Amino acid sequence: MNLEQILDYYKASDRIMANITSWVEIPPREARYEDFPRCVDPRIKEALKRRGIHRLYSHQASAIKAVDEGKDVVVVTPTASGKTLCYNIPVLNAILKDQESRAIFLFPTKALSQDQTAELHEIITDAGIDIKTYTYDGDTPQSARRAIRQAGHIVVTNPDMLHSGILPHHTKWTKLFENLKYIVIDEIHHYRGVFGSHLANVLRRLKRICDFYGSHPQFICCSATIANPAELASRITAREVELIDNDGSPSGRKHLIFYNPPLVNKELGIRRSSMLEAKALAESLIKNGVQTIVFTRSRLNVEVLVTYLKDVFRGSTDGGDMVRGYRGGYLPGLRREIERGLRNGTVTGVVSTNALELGVDIGNLEACIICGYPGTIASTWQQAGRAGRRNGVSATFLIANSSPLDQYIINNPSYFLGNSPENGLINPDNLVILYSHMKCAAFELPFEDGEKFGVETTQEMLAYMEEARIVRHVGNRWHWSSEAFPSDAISLRSASNENFIIIDISLPQHRVIGEMDSFSAPMLLHEEAIYMQEGQQYQVEKLDFDDKKAYVRKVDVDYYTDANLAVELKVMDVFREKCGEKIQKASGEVMVSALVTMFKKIKLYTHENIGSGPVHLPETEMHTTSYWVSFPADFPGNVPQTELQNGLLGLSNIVSNAAPIYLMCSPRDIRVVYQVKSPFTQRPTLYIYDNFPGGVGFSDKLFELHRELFKTSREMILHCTCEEGCPSCVGPLNEFSEKANPKEATLRLIDMVLAENDL
Repeated sequence: MNLEQILDYYKASDRIMANITSWVEIPPREARYEDFPRCVDPRIKEALKRRGIHRLYSHQASAIKAVDEGKDVVVVTPTASGKTLCYNIPVLNAILKDQESRAIFLFPTKALSQDQTAELHEIITDAGIDIKTYTYDGDTPQSARRAIRQAGHIVVTNPDMLHSGILPHHTKWTKLFENLKYIVIDEIHHYRGVFGSHLANVLRRLKRICDFYGSHPQFICCSATIANPAELASRITAREVELIDNDGSPSGRKHLIFYNPPLVNKELGIRRSSMLEAKALAESLIKNGVQTIVFTRSRLNVEVLVTYLKDVFRGSTDGGDMVRGYRGGYLPGLRREIERGLRNGTVTGVVSTNALELGVDIGNLEACIICGYPGTIASTWQQAGRAGRRNGVSATFLIANSSPLDQYIINNPSYFLGNSPENGLINPDNLVILYSHMKCAAFELPFEDGEKFGVETTQEMLAYMEEARIVRHVGNRWHWSSEAFPSDAISLRSASNENFIIIDISLPQHRVIGEMDSFSAPMLLHEEAIYMQEGQQYQVEKLDFDDKKAYVRKVDVDYYTDANLAVELKVMDVFREKCGEKIQKASGEVMVSALVTMFKKIKLYTHENIGSGPVHLPETEMHTTSYWVSFPADFPGNVPQTELQNGLLGLSNIVSNAAPIYLMCSPRDIRVVYQVKSPFTQRPTLYIYDNFPGGVGFSDKLFELHRELFKTSREMILHCTCEEGCPSCVGPLNEFSEKANPKEATLRLIDMVLAENDL
């Protein structure tokens, strides 16, 4: 059966249709074209015509004109809408006019860099022009690096390589920086939170170096649809940018299917596992030869789902290789092999984290299954856009889990299909991040007296660095005086630079099979944890914290593991505060102590808890920012302590799912804790903190969105069909104390907050 026949079968199935809350058919859309602007070189026009492009989409023409007028731009259109030409044409144009012109293309991943370089090479070859384009990243051989530095017109790289491999060695890149005309930043919506805050500082360093060499490059940015693309691009680049969003690209017929797994216990609000529903749908599509991608929310879910699907297809002629996993932590060679398999059709099904959300060319997929709401509307559309990229019919299934956020989305398709309310947030002035990049900047070039590195307090920070013997003040300049190489100690994608490497010790010849960030390692690589990769299970024999190594051995067991995290929070400083008659809200700096205490063994397929064990790891500490809400110390109506505790627990569960609706972050990027009597406020208090050292602006935004946050939380609870509470609203009933109605207790707290009109 082809995809349309399968969709007809689903429509005729009462069992499947009973779980579908909405089936939206998005009709095909005709393209809107414009002629090539006059500024486009005839050789480029001819090359594009040979590739079947005789006219441009409206947004492409608008972008090229704006760039030709010297403007910094951000282009915002859906996946597969031809954004690449919005920067390829202006850059090639400029180099054809002046052979000395140079450009830097920044992509968030190496895979995307290589993909886009291949496309650019094809245009250059078709045009018969001599423009040297090179990928410069960690995989570039040393022998090629000198040629790229001297002769590369277009250097395609990623922010990590720019930060550690290019800027600190700018004296070797004189030709690039003297003639740099364009900086292209693709997928700019990807640079939010910690990553975006780091990138903004990397660009501050880049612009300092450009000023030193006398160049003033333009920015060309591209983004998926978010609420504030121009604001985000402006904050990252520190320039005013023009928004171009008049999308003219065509689109094939798309089916967007909202799927809610059936209730297995209505009273407790427990639904059938979203993973098992995703497995069943993927199995029926793959068996019928429909090339399918399944997105899940975590590395663990990828491996569990791959295990399930490989078990189904193990007896087929293709063996288990027709279904593959794809996620961060796989080594580059393995990822390239899987991408090739998707393009040539030998891989029919792939299960991925958001690592394949970005525009890497993975061929002509027809179906997309999203197992669990990705956390943002922008990410959902990006993932859905991976199917039907060549204008054919495509289908996307959004399968909800039991979380309140998923249930809100699955039961409110109009919210999802309306305008995106999500803001991409960054905080370039986060002290931890800013200070790290000031050290890098001082290493690259001396600071002048009076120079500002994005903040007014630059000179005070330099004086502090002098006390720490990192710089020294001579005349009117601050010179680097430390022996350390500062960029090596900074990871752009997390608060700490140190990844754990995972070593398989099953055979006498030990081998590295993956890596993991230091934040996730205590949860997923503690001793006796089951680590999974491409359907193979490994048990962690030892986690070496000092050397950042996890030693694992192949096993064949019928369970996986999940760890518990205990958190303590102390307020260090208050930035903003507002008091109502009964409720107080504030934001400030907090210190969070976290300790992994125990792990559970969870049986495959049934997801039963079949055992547990202790975890012996050191406590970790983090300074970050938080927003908190305090309730009256003398609670009205002599509410019993257990009811207050139930209300605070219910509120912490619901708020952690409501906040990402506005923040464009994953629920795991923030954390919520409550204290029945806070040592700091002396009142019952709910704390929501940024799950990154120094904070990235989430809690500050929530301070402003205070009422919207609690209104949405209230809606989520009221729309839930359970009687007293369930995983789809305030949390499973077995989490709460005594026989109580946690739903009512939580609503009582929310109503008290919303009654304060001045907050």
